[in-house]
Amino acid sequence: MTGRISLVVSIVILTLACLFLGWAQAQEPLGAEPAAEGKEISAPAPLELLPAPPQAVVASDTSSDGGGSITLDIAPSIDENREDDPVVSYEVLRAACRPDEFKAVGQASAWRLDPHAAKARRAPSVSIVDSDCQDGVDYFYRVVSIAKSGLRSEPRQTAAVQSAPQWFAFNKLNLFVIAAIISVAIIFFIESIKRGKKPFVRKIAGLEAVDEAIGRATEMGRPILYIPGIQDMNDVQTVSSVIILGRIARTIAEYDTKLMVPTSRSLVMTTARETVKEAYLTAGRPDAYHDNMITYLTDEQFGYVAGVNGIMVREKPATCFYIGAFFAESLILAETGNYVGAIQIAGTAMPSQLPFFIAACDYTLIGEELFAASAYLSQEPKQLGSLKGQDVGKAMAMLFILAGSLLLTLATLIDTPTLWAIADWVRALFTVEM
Repeated sequence: MTGRISLVVSIVILTLACLFLGWAQAQEPLGAEPAAEGKEISAPAPLELLPAPPQAVVASDTSSDGGGSITLDIAPSIDENREDDPVVSYEVLRAACRPDEFKAVGQASAWRLDPHAAKARRAPSVSIVDSDCQDGVDYFYRVVSIAKSGLRSEPRQTAAVQSAPQWFAFNKLNLFVIAAIISVAIIFFIESIKRGKKPFVRKIAGLEAVDEAIGRATEMGRPILYIPGIQDMNDVQTVSSVIILGRIARTIAEYDTKLMVPTSRSLVMTTARETVKEAYLTAGRPDAYHDNMITYLTDEQFGYVAGVNGIMVREKPATCFYIGAFFAESLILAETGNYVGAIQIAGTAMPSQLPFFIAACDYTLIGEELFAASAYLSQEPKQLGSLKGQDVGKAMAMLFILAGSLLLTLATLIDTPTLWAIADWVRALFTVEM
């Protein structure tokens, strides 16, 4: 009897315990999770403490490009100037086709942190270019302000936008205008020279001495050595050197003097042979030309120099021309030519080698004088017109550099919006956006 009573009492107690546990669980809020042991629970940041989102975000196809990019113009958040927790950057998120799958694609610093922003005379704006787009695909963008503490604002979303290529790159219109002015100047000078008006070209001592140097070799009965540099035909200095060689070879053919042209590149040898052959034909002496005038030695730099020095010592040329691109061999060649008593005329656009040529040679063409030499020697209207047209471009560049420097100086001293606008226009005129 006593055992039955104990069993009934145990069942009643267990039933009451289960009912109590169920009631206690019903009192907990839905979705509540037990706090991790030893971890503090922090309340979410109040909405009023979050940074303000950007004031506006405009997404548009990037202008004057080949497609594949979209530009976002962001009006900065009003919290950039906040003292306690300012906005320091903006994060850009992108979704393709569906506006619910956003992924981060870029980030930009706040406008006030841009060192050039304070100097710019324009409305505050942050621009970000997304260059990883496919043409014809709808893209949605969200921009989030990020505070110094790491808090993030509510996103500011754009409408759908697509990228597409443009026919014309209007951001390079200034380059087109400058090229058009120089081209018109070149055509003008060419036509003017054809009508008999001879332009002024400054005398270059080294080129004035060419005929004298060739005549000296003829009188002494000794050969003329011409070195077209050690670079291949893809170097502009070598191209200019071969052109000058053609003009000099014509005079040599008229004087009936021996010409030697050792080369260090096979293509230069082939080009030089054709050039000299044409020069002899023009001079009316095709029978005097032979391929052995132009020879190939080696591509190896100092092996070539050793071979040329051997030719100098054996043949003892009366005149040596060093026209083209040179490196460490310049002084070795010039010293050997001086040793054999040759009159030497050098020309190069390599700044590091000019001092050696100036010190060891009789005449030296410095920099652009090398490229002007062919027009100077030939007096051909197209070459002279091109030379004068390029001078117009250089004069324009010098004028605008001077004007821009003066305007920026005055704008800094006086600090007026008008001067800043003019100075920015002059600077933009010679700036090419990529």
